[in-house]
Amino acid sequence: MQREQLADLAAFVAVAQERSFTRAASKLGITQSSLSHTIRRLESRLGLRLLARTTRSVAPTDAGERLLRTLRPAFEHIDAELDSLTELRDKPAGSIRITTAEHAAETIVLPVLERLLPEYPDIKVEITCDYGLADVVAERFDAGVRLGEQVAKDMVAVRIGPDVRMAAVATPAYFDSRKPPRRPQDLAGHQCINLRLPTAGGFYAWEFEKAGRELKVRVDGQVAFNGLPMSVRAARAGLGIAYVPEDLVDADVDAGRLVRVLEDWCPPFSGYHLYYPSRRQTMPALSILAEALRYRGDVRRSRIAR
Repeated sequence: MQREQLADLAAFVAVAQERSFTRAASKLGITQSSLSHTIRRLESRLGLRLLARTTRSVAPTDAGERLLRTLRPAFEHIDAELDSLTELRDKPAGSIRITTAEHAAETIVLPVLERLLPEYPDIKVEITCDYGLADVVAERFDAGVRLGEQVAKDMVAVRIGPDVRMAAVATPAYFDSRKPPRRPQDLAGHQCINLRLPTAGGFYAWEFEKAGRELKVRVDGQVAFNGLPMSVRAARAGLGIAYVPEDLVDADVDAGRLVRVLEDWCPPFSGYHLYYPSRRQTMPALSILAEALRYRGDVRRSRIAR
């Protein structure tokens, strides 16, 4: 196969996976017009239409889907082999794409990268923050970071953080005219700050547990966000009760700016894990990152097993 033909096939795979000429061109580091010319050349040579184009979308045709099913594993195998060659370097190199929640990125991943990356200048890390529990295989991430109970059983998982505990908090002024909730059910009479999660199909149902009894409570309020930092800010502003990881509000509680409620209904649960498919286990750059992130504290699980 000529080098030009291999490049054309790689371009097709990029467009078919991204479903966008714009995103694929950016990923490949070429212009959109050049990429369009490459795809037309490939289709002309094969005598087949590989991509169905509209003004709003791009999708593989039946022939394109068949070609993609053949090419994607082959290119993934090539990528894996190229990654393995970095073992022959003095220091590993490569790019790592990680999907993670914002809280884990800020409190665990970024502090480790600040120490690790200066030592390995040829390792690049791209972090995508979302709450959607992305499929790392389908969306071509090298690894993900999620809470232990959210990690699929067929993944390699490395614990990277301590147990996590949630905290329901509001300002003292908020409770001046309202009776603090003593049970999760009492939240029905309060202004609560909602969190929208894609995986929840809407707003997150607040999860509580006490003496082996688990409760999920749908709350209501005047404001809602799709991230934790704004939920904390809204609580500080007196807009209602927020339900967030306790490390985000410990300083506020200690200083008296926020008051914690329902603490006896908030036991700790399994903390964050780095997870990835087993086929990526030998990727040197990822192995180094996983070892740097590995949690070495007390890993005893405090929450009653689900």
